Amino acid sequence: MRVLFLHPNFPAQFGYLAMELAKDSRNQVVFVTKRQEGQLKNVRKVLYAPSRPVSSQTHHYVKNLESAVLEGQAVYRIVQKLKTEGFVPDVVYGHSGWGPTLFLRDILPKTRLLCYFEWFYNARGSDADFDPADPLTEDDFPRIRSKNAPILMDLSSCDHGRSPTHWQHQQFPSEYHSRITVLHDGVDTEFFRPFPGISRKIPSIQRDLSDVKEIVTYVARGMEPYRGFPQFMEAVALLQRRRPECHVIIVGQDRVAYGKSLPNGKTYKQDALERLELDQSRIHFTGLLPLDQYRQILRMSSVHAYLTRPFVLSWSFMEAMACGCVMVASNTEPVREVLIEGHNGLLVDFFYTRALTNRIEEALEHPGRQRLGANARSTIVDHYSLKKLLPRHIDLLSG
Repeated sequence: MRVLFLHPNFPAQFGYLAMELAKDSRNQVVFVTKRQEGQLKNVRKVLYAPSRPVSSQTHHYVKNLESAVLEGQAVYRIVQKLKTEGFVPDVVYGHSGWGPTLFLRDILPKTRLLCYFEWFYNARGSDADFDPADPLTEDDFPRIRSKNAPILMDLSSCDHGRSPTHWQHQQFPSEYHSRITVLHDGVDTEFFRPFPGISRKIPSIQRDLSDVKEIVTYVARGMEPYRGFPQFMEAVALLQRRRPECHVIIVGQDRVAYGKSLPNGKTYKQDALERLELDQSRIHFTGLLPLDQYRQILRMSSVHAYLTRPFVLSWSFMEAMACGCVMVASNTEPVREVLIEGHNGLLVDFFYTRALTNRIEEALEHPGRQRLGANARSTIVDHYSLKKLLPRHIDLLSG
């Protein structure tokens, strides 16, 4: 089977599947991407680049569409070149919304086209209108609706699609639900697993926390309101006053991956450190980490805090559960799909920072801590493990 994967990042959601397919010498696996870093064994990586940036004169409602068209055009040209070299895929599998999949039906009319449908934008009832302190303007409604244009193009042209969770699937118009299979990417539960006695030396920041008894962890791509970073930092300030021996480890970049930046130009990390009374000697910012060091942080965790708006569910949430972390997470729809209060973690109001502090303390002292952590891992092993889901991914790909 000849398979073409498309994603601006690499390997993104397709890494495990691409590696599994590449193990069979009868398969040819090509991955078209913009990201130069990284390689997968027996996977041919081909780079593309849009011909120009989005014009500053483009109406802001359709900047996202212009970006997607430029990406799609660049990939179209790469696929043309691959065809001249003799590579005509049996299946194309790409991430919808960014643009690489837009014109594949035109250049490969007989090829099976699968799309990964991660999110459909709605102005009401999910992430956009969630925060009452950040109300939508009249201009936001048409802007948000317009962001779906490339996704709707993919929905009309693909043979089938996949969404990783039921919550994300529900965001799409009901007339498309039957064309989208709910199937999680899968968590490598052999890699992400508990390891008692793990070293508490953190090489990335040259800190040794071996003598620390309480470690609260937090992981996100960026430090931003979408993942509850401001609320978490406010809870940390109170937690530090209550528990002088507690340390906090924060993994992620000091940037905004989703949503708005602060109007004053500061990052949310800068704002928190300036605004709150914090003992910075007990807060450890690691930045992004290699996978093994990131796993080490999860294994060190006494309590793992995860907050999210009603949005895409993070891989880190599932990976923390797979490592047997004691979870304190926001009582929002994507979280409730996986976490059951009192069974495999504790839920808390997204906005109520004092309640978050209380729940973290409750988790630190919980008499059933071991049970909560064990149930968290069992949830992932039973329902989301890569070992169980990968055959289903291959079946979906094969049609």
